[in-house]
Amino acid sequence: MTSNSTLENKGTAQLTAAMALSGTLGIFVVESGASPFNVVFFRVLFGALALGGYALARGYFRGHGFTPRKLGLAVLGGVFIVFNWVLLFQSYENTSISVATVVYHTQPFYVVLLGALLFRERLTAAKAGWIVVAFAGLILVSGIRPADFTGGDNTYLLGIGQALLAALLYGLSTLVTKRITGVRPHLIALVQVLVGIPLLLPFADFGAMRGTGAGWGWLVGLGLIHTGLMYVLMYSAYAKLPTAKIAVLAFTYPAVAMVADWVVYGHHIGLVQALGVPLIVAASLKVTLAKPVKVTSAKPVQVTSVKPVQVTRPTTAPAPAAAPARRTAAHAPEAASRPATPAASEV
Repeated sequence: MTSNSTLENKGTAQLTAAMALSGTLGIFVVESGASPFNVVFFRVLFGALALGGYALARGYFRGHGFTPRKLGLAVLGGVFIVFNWVLLFQSYENTSISVATVVYHTQPFYVVLLGALLFRERLTAAKAGWIVVAFAGLILVSGIRPADFTGGDNTYLLGIGQALLAALLYGLSTLVTKRITGVRPHLIALVQVLVGIPLLLPFADFGAMRGTGAGWGWLVGLGLIHTGLMYVLMYSAYAKLPTAKIAVLAFTYPAVAMVADWVVYGHHIGLVQALGVPLIVAASLKVTLAKPVKVTSAKPVQVTSVKPVQVTRPTTAPAPAAAPARRTAAHAPEAASRPATPAASEV
């Protein structure tokens, strides 16, 4: 028992560290000074070196478990992941790290909805209700006003849309990756970042990287720390922790991101926007930790002169698990994210 407790404590420390690192991702993106496409290109390049080196040192390539089908699914998941990062980093520029991150954290709800639409996974009334609650919170957090739809500058609105689309792509990647079994997650992640190198090469502007200077350090950090080290910590923790604790600790990521955005750039969300955060958090936990619906089997039907007909138990789709991944409008110490009402109600 003591051994299990020690193992869980270690997993808790590892996942907390991984989520805290994830919360500083936006700072590295902004400070690099590079465009979103360039940032993601160098992230996957340096990240592939880090993950590849780790997998090689651990001997993970021996008996890797990949088949053509599993490799194809990993590649497809990589396409979704890579463009998810591009959209999220663009959202940082158009909104703020805080707002983009909270909006992006609606990923679990997309996993549930997409699972129901694409794979006929069971969507209960309770889950549907919590998803409605989450998107009510999303409306508050976004701070969108009717004037945003009629004004000439739709940059902020575009940023919200980019964060939502990023979350959608992340949800698609999660659903695809869930269908890969018998392969270490480190190798799946390695395939996904390797896919990004040729995929983003046509979009990368290497001429713009001249004179980057110290920005290179931030880009290397994104690959080695936020892709290599963070993934190793995260996957190691997953093997030691129950789903409930993983779901709770995942919220370390947006919490750290909001604090970091406020401390470094002076960006903060308004009071009305802040009211939406607990709605999203509560709904996410309820959806993630919901137990699978049990379907009882019918009793065998006895028919005269006919062999008993055995009614088999229908299979129940497992509850989709949320998975844990992040440039801002300006460096000035002012709120890049507006309050949802004209009142000066910022915290």
